[in-house]
Amino acid sequence: MVKPRKRALREGSVIVISAPSGAGKSTLIRRLRTSLSGLTFSISCTTRPPRPGEKDGRDYYFMSTPRFKRLIAEGEFVEWARVYGHLYGTPWKRVRAAREAGRDVLLDIDVQGHRQVRRRLPDAVSVFVLPPSLRELGRRLRQRSSDPPEVVERRLAAARKEIAHWTEYDYLVVNDRVSRATQALRSVVLATRLRRDHQSPRAREICMTFGG
Repeated sequence: MVKPRKRALREGSVIVISAPSGAGKSTLIRRLRTSLSGLTFSISCTTRPPRPGEKDGRDYYFMSTPRFKRLIAEGEFVEWARVYGHLYGTPWKRVRAAREAGRDVLLDIDVQGHRQVRRRLPDAVSVFVLPPSLRELGRRLRQRSSDPPEVVERRLAAARKEIAHWTEYDYLVVNDRVSRATQALRSVVLATRLRRDHQSPRAREICMTFGG
């Protein structure tokens, strides 16, 4: 007889992390995942072609535009957006499975996606990562050997628009030093895990031992 799967004491949180290109978001998420257990990184679907070194199912789920649009019509995405001519989306299925297992889900999405998540998952926690200045952001972008000058300028123009939305987020992290910014992100996740609504199942179990 197959035993029923034991449900986690708390449902995992959804944590949205947004930042302009070049702010160091991917590095922070990678360091956060290695420093804290119980995290699931939601892999997005995209219609853009893989870059050198990227693997399907590890970096993104790469798919055709017709298939992506079919998934939109079927309501399979938590959020989706068109970015630089390509479609990106977060699949519902894996987010639900991780949360039910008590794991916190990290969503690496832009401000468009954040708005959609807010509507569909009002309890989601959001963090906006800021660079220390526009000048520093430009320096970081120009250090990337993969981006030609016209792409850098396009990303800087987009950054000016994206940064204007920082007031829509719950937390702000300035990535002036990677170690300090990682610790700040870690603190947000730990605080989220202690929210009353997430701790209530465990609190009720404890109260039962007191006869309450």
